[in-house]
Amino acid sequence: MQANGAGQGQESPELSCLNSAQNGESSSAGGTHSNGLLSSTDNGNSVGTSNGASAGPGSGTSTASTASGSEVGSLKKKKRLSQAEEDVIRLIGQHLHGLGLNQTVDLLMQESGCRLEHSSATKFRNHVMEGEWDKAENDLNELRALMHSPNAIVRMKFLLLQQKYLEYLEDGKVLEALQVLRGELTPLKYNTDRIHVLSGYLMCSHAEDLKAKAEWEGKGTASRCRLLDKLQTYLPPSVMLPPRRLQTLLRQAVELQRDRCLYHNTKLDSSLDSVSLLLDHVCSRKQFPCYTQQILTEHCNEVWFCKFSNDGTKLATGSKDTTVIIWQVDPESHQLKLLRTLEGHAYGVSYLAWSPDDTYLIACGPDDCSELWLWNVPTGELRTKMSQSHEDSLTSVAWNPDGKRFVTGGQRGQFYQCDLDGNLLDSWEGVRVQCLWCLGDGRAVLASDTHQRIRGYNFEDLTDRNIVQEDHPIMSFTVSKNGRLALLNVATQGVHLWDLQDRVLVRKYQGVTQGFYTIHSCFGGHNEDFIASGSEDHKVYIWHRRGELPIAELTGHTRTVNCVSWNPAIPGLMASASDDGTVRVWGPAPFLDSQEADALNENCSNMDS
Repeated sequence: MQANGAGQGQESPELSCLNSAQNGESSSAGGTHSNGLLSSTDNGNSVGTSNGASAGPGSGTSTASTASGSEVGSLKKKKRLSQAEEDVIRLIGQHLHGLGLNQTVDLLMQESGCRLEHSSATKFRNHVMEGEWDKAENDLNELRALMHSPNAIVRMKFLLLQQKYLEYLEDGKVLEALQVLRGELTPLKYNTDRIHVLSGYLMCSHAEDLKAKAEWEGKGTASRCRLLDKLQTYLPPSVMLPPRRLQTLLRQAVELQRDRCLYHNTKLDSSLDSVSLLLDHVCSRKQFPCYTQQILTEHCNEVWFCKFSNDGTKLATGSKDTTVIIWQVDPESHQLKLLRTLEGHAYGVSYLAWSPDDTYLIACGPDDCSELWLWNVPTGELRTKMSQSHEDSLTSVAWNPDGKRFVTGGQRGQFYQCDLDGNLLDSWEGVRVQCLWCLGDGRAVLASDTHQRIRGYNFEDLTDRNIVQEDHPIMSFTVSKNGRLALLNVATQGVHLWDLQDRVLVRKYQGVTQGFYTIHSCFGGHNEDFIASGSEDHKVYIWHRRGELPIAELTGHTRTVNCVSWNPAIPGLMASASDDGTVRVWGPAPFLDSQEADALNENCSNMDS
């Protein structure tokens, strides 16, 4: 019968299962079944071993009755395995082979009637691992007919000869290596740049020098296994399975489950040893930062802004009460403790920015504030109080990645680049700034303005370009760590996610109430997979970055939530600042009995979809 498209009576070049007796043929006692297993006899009756099919009764041979012209007692045909079943058997066989259970693999292949790989591939593998390069090269001629891309033979031959060349060099056989380079590699007329690199290795004085320059493990099992992994990529999986294919599929399945898990907020571990393959991956909402851990009440008026330091050890909060409070985060309990209060901001504090090394903190005021304060956090001393003009409005600030400069501006028509002493380095006129951000290259500054857009400004060549255009005012925005995504709070629209590189709107997040108040949202969690924002309906909303509907709504504040900050070092810690004068610190559920946990769950509305 045909298998994998091969004609009847011909051996398939692909690795298919060999089916049991057919077309009326039967196995005799002590003979070999078509699956490769020998039958045995029990009390004179032939006992088959093919997937439960047994031979009919008889004295060591199959018998057939000719009464009324019908056959009786014939062997039942073995069930033919589906392609998926064949693939699973081969995957298991490859994995067991990798564990060194070769006898088990042989038994599995015999009983199933499958072959792990094509006989030509097995021979090729053995010759590569034994370093018999001429034989391995001859094997390629047999494999050519089994390959979808005959041109791949040249690439495979190149890899073989490269290994042969390097091993000759390591053994000190320079003349033999030179012959391989000139007489075998060069005539291939493939990857001449690599051949030039290989020729340079002739100058290596000793084996260790060769290994270092070639970034090669040296002659032996390790380098040959790596070579075989590369060679396998050119062979169809029906001929030779890709390396560690079962582990790859399991890892992909685990990663897919994690990606689909709404509350997965721990560091991704690609090792299969870190998970159980016997259970689906599920993260509980109780592990997610949607329970009030602490309420900070030291401010005596509306709290307009909050921001964790870059190392996650401190939280800065700014208020209408003219103060900035620095809080210390306990590394064990994650409780916050007041570290120091910075006073004297006459207009209140509506924006804060930590320097890249967390040494300095800049505080800005509301629209009518023309001053900016630069504080030394460890000492609590004011390093700079800057004001370019009493007509200015310095409401936003962003640090250059070098930590030596910053940009600041407001809605009265200009923004500046300054040093740590407040000295003006550059300025840009005619831009009514709502929010600022410095990109990682240190050259470009993003600024949202009163024209409902975000533009990029380059202070080096004095060029600017449009990046984002909205239909409504952009009240604030923040940028992901990799600089690719921007999160916008748009008046009357809510929270929008933009791709800055492709300049496209990626997603509009639903649920939040956003009018014309300035609300600051944030990225958060491991790999910044989550988004959180305050809202004018007194709630904190959390979304998974890939979903438009919120996965949690956090209640507890009694007035507008102005700002949310996610701890960059502790993914289970988040803070929110509100007009109710409090800062709430959110974390996972504490260890409670079931009744208390159910009561707390009412404060965290699950919006799974």
